[in-house]
Amino acid sequence: MGRLFRRFGQGLIRSGHKVFKVNFNGGDRLFWRLPGGIDYRGTLKEWPEAFRQIVQDNGITDVVLFGDCRAHHVPAVKVCRELGLPVHVFEEGYIRPDWVTLELGGVNGHSELPSDPEWYRQLAAKLPPIPQHKQVPASFTRRALEGLAYNVGDVFTRWYYPHWENHRPWHPLVEGVGWARKLWRGRERREDAAALVDRLLTSDTPYYLFPLQLASDAQIRLHSPFASMNGAIMMVLRSFAENAPKDTRLVAKEHPLDNGVVDWREEVRSMAETLGIEDRVDYLGFGDIVPVAQRAKGMVTINSTSGTFALDMGVPVIALGQAIYDMPDLTFQDGIDRFWTECRPPDAETFAAFRRVLVEKCLIPGGFFSEEALDKVVRHSVARLEGRALTPE
Repeated sequence: MGRLFRRFGQGLIRSGHKVFKVNFNGGDRLFWRLPGGIDYRGTLKEWPEAFRQIVQDNGITDVVLFGDCRAHHVPAVKVCRELGLPVHVFEEGYIRPDWVTLELGGVNGHSELPSDPEWYRQLAAKLPPIPQHKQVPASFTRRALEGLAYNVGDVFTRWYYPHWENHRPWHPLVEGVGWARKLWRGRERREDAAALVDRLLTSDTPYYLFPLQLASDAQIRLHSPFASMNGAIMMVLRSFAENAPKDTRLVAKEHPLDNGVVDWREEVRSMAETLGIEDRVDYLGFGDIVPVAQRAKGMVTINSTSGTFALDMGVPVIALGQAIYDMPDLTFQDGIDRFWTECRPPDAETFAAFRRVLVEKCLIPGGFFSEEALDKVVRHSVARLEGRALTPE
């Protein structure tokens, strides 16, 4: 995640802590550049014992990860549990924008938070209002350039890290070709998307929104019943074809960070054609999802954080995988076939309580891709690890 761990390490060091960082590839090393860097060049099989040794040799008291489902993270978490060490997991925010997740124990499907709406309502009633929170800037260009730098650092140091394998299913060069193709067609994609959004927002035709997720994401591979996005798309389209009112449409929204290796527009079109509903299915390949979500009759998601801002806007939501927000009073619980005709808005009081508890337990103000946003993340993350309350803006 770009400069996150370097900046976080600097914040901890300024607060008097000793910090170590395991680098698994050249991208990790490029973005760390602080004392305490440890290059791990062994195999995945050897990693658990090597990690145990690192912890014991350096007197580690806390372990911080980004995501808890990657190949080296899963055994590390297991070792930490055996040793009684707390694990703090960063993720992109459960509620976006302007928040990131830093949760003790695990995130998403591994979160220890319950799925009982009454628990959230009771706890929220005991908490003060959410501290004043200001919007933070974010730069997609910065994110793209830092991702490019990381991949270059990875590719050109594979000789030094001979056992490293990226958690993503494609080689970085393949992803680079996919991004190049998307950029080449950028103007066409933007024009098509603008025309579709205008049509959706000015027409009286009701529609449902289906935000696609990244095929490489652990949210799909580990926290959903689907082996791939293809299977999820076909299931949603088939259910829509068989159960949704005939005067409604379905809008599939491309993930903004999709690398373009798979042509999801063509995949959706082909499946819709197979089911005989190609004239009722739209594909939104670019743009802001918020105005489209606001007018949607409902949102179908696997476990995307798009679900939380739909709930915040009072849009009915169904989650097809494990999602932290999937619970009675928030999401539809009676299956996707009935969702198209029986969906209902979430309970606003329950969502407000859910949001308040998330801020208390596992959300940090800020973001990863601007200096102001990172400053907030570092300041509040150090406070949370030290057991201090989040400071007001």
